[in-house]
Amino acid sequence: MKRTLTFHKPGENYKTEGYVITPNTMDLMKKHVAETGAKVMTRFPPEPNGILHIGHAKAINIDFGYAQATGGLCYLRYDDTNPEKEEDEFVRAIKDMVNWLGYTPFKVTHASDNFDRLYELAVELIHRGHAYVCHQVAEDMRGFNPPPSPWKDRPINESLQLFEDMKNGLIDEGKATLRMKVTLEEGKLDPVAYRIKFTPHHNTGDNWCIYPTYDFTHCLCDSIENISHSLCTKEFQARRSSYYWLCNALDVYCPVQWEYGRLNLDYTVVSKRKIAKLMEVDCVRGWDDPRLFTLTGLRRRGFPAKAINNFVLKLGVTGARIVVDPQMLEACVRDELNVTAPRVMAVLNPLKVTLVDLPFDSQEVDVPEFPNEPNRGTHKTVFARTLYVEESDYREVADKDFRRLTNQQPVGLMHIGYVISVQQAVKDSNGKVIELLAYALPLAETTKPKAFIHWVSQPLTCEVRLYERLFKHKNPEDPREVPGGWQTDINKNSLSILPRAYIERCVSAATIYDKFQFSRVGYFSVDPESTADKLVFNRTVTLREDSAKS
Repeated sequence: MKRTLTFHKPGENYKTEGYVITPNTMDLMKKHVAETGAKVMTRFPPEPNGILHIGHAKAINIDFGYAQATGGLCYLRYDDTNPEKEEDEFVRAIKDMVNWLGYTPFKVTHASDNFDRLYELAVELIHRGHAYVCHQVAEDMRGFNPPPSPWKDRPINESLQLFEDMKNGLIDEGKATLRMKVTLEEGKLDPVAYRIKFTPHHNTGDNWCIYPTYDFTHCLCDSIENISHSLCTKEFQARRSSYYWLCNALDVYCPVQWEYGRLNLDYTVVSKRKIAKLMEVDCVRGWDDPRLFTLTGLRRRGFPAKAINNFVLKLGVTGARIVVDPQMLEACVRDELNVTAPRVMAVLNPLKVTLVDLPFDSQEVDVPEFPNEPNRGTHKTVFARTLYVEESDYREVADKDFRRLTNQQPVGLMHIGYVISVQQAVKDSNGKVIELLAYALPLAETTKPKAFIHWVSQPLTCEVRLYERLFKHKNPEDPREVPGGWQTDINKNSLSILPRAYIERCVSAATIYDKFQFSRVGYFSVDPESTADKLVFNRTVTLREDSAKS
């Protein structure tokens, strides 16, 4: 991964800009180096309150990738300090996505694993005069110029007793918080360290009714786990001074926080709240809908994990916020599928063709899996009197630029060495062509045609789902681009379902997420809704960027 940020070496925390040196810093650093063997130690710390999206793929690759590249170790740590929003479903899904991208955590931990130790550290912080119990209500603490707390200078023993009362459930929710005596870089005074919530926790059950905040938990869990490089996105830069302050106020090992620019994609939203709204109004089918840029959605659509990792690697690690057109990601997908997805023939909108003069009923032919690499194998398909071609590959009347089948213009069939020409177009009562009667000649016996088209014979019926962008504008959340709000920008035609497409029988043994290139059409992946009776395919990407919109 290319980097413009130059990270410190393990044990050289004190050399980084803004790092605070205390009388105990070097002793704590020596202990840290001894316990870690001077390895790079990182962590990927998602909150388990939703599904990971493409931006998290960057974080995963940075956290795990940097540790891997330096011989270090990376934790998967769930930042689970908000019991109202966190669920085991998301815990499982997050680990699944980390593994899918090819990474194995050194350990899987939870911030909640440290609740006992964090409570002890909170008590210690009160003892040291750096925290107090406050009774201001949430509305009075919001914003950057709230009224100062009248309880900031309350006696230490009084705060200790009240904090214990909070822990023992003797104070109602919203009636007290533990606040730290520090000003954040953005100017916010005395951030909350603990609040009361009478809500069971997915990991600790009913053991606690007070829960620590991110500002209190994150740096201390990093310290407990001996993290050397606390890597996070740029919006947390405003928390760096309080990160260092809290570790030093408690006299514990202090990691180094490094910030990098977030990854954002055009034509999408990734907010958990907004995706939940899309599900609520039936615009998408779930967190893994292939039109979303959640990692589960991208996997379901057929994006290979390697392609996503390559995409992130191309972007590198810089401090700048990155906004990328999805076509850049799709180009990485094409590069990967071009060398990994075997070719098959599929007809999405079938038009029946009967070869009236074929000298045999049917025969098997070998079709190359990768035409440019013949050594990678073939599969067998059937060529018979009745076959199917794409409706769009035939026109009764066409201009000179149309190179495929017309009543006057023959066309070749891929892989078989036959040229067909129309004898008669059979129409229904509405005048629509429903069948072509055609002649077939071996290529060697006729003039080479202008084009060769794909076809299927004795096929399987499958369902094919075609996807377009879910939003019409690059920035659906920008009121200057979409004055009516992001929900008015939804593309109602972002999904087309073709229930009776035809495909070669060689795919009958395909399993979920298997990927194929449908010759001349695009790349497709087997959807989890497939059954033993019917395969369902999602279009992953078109063959070329210039055909990205069907």
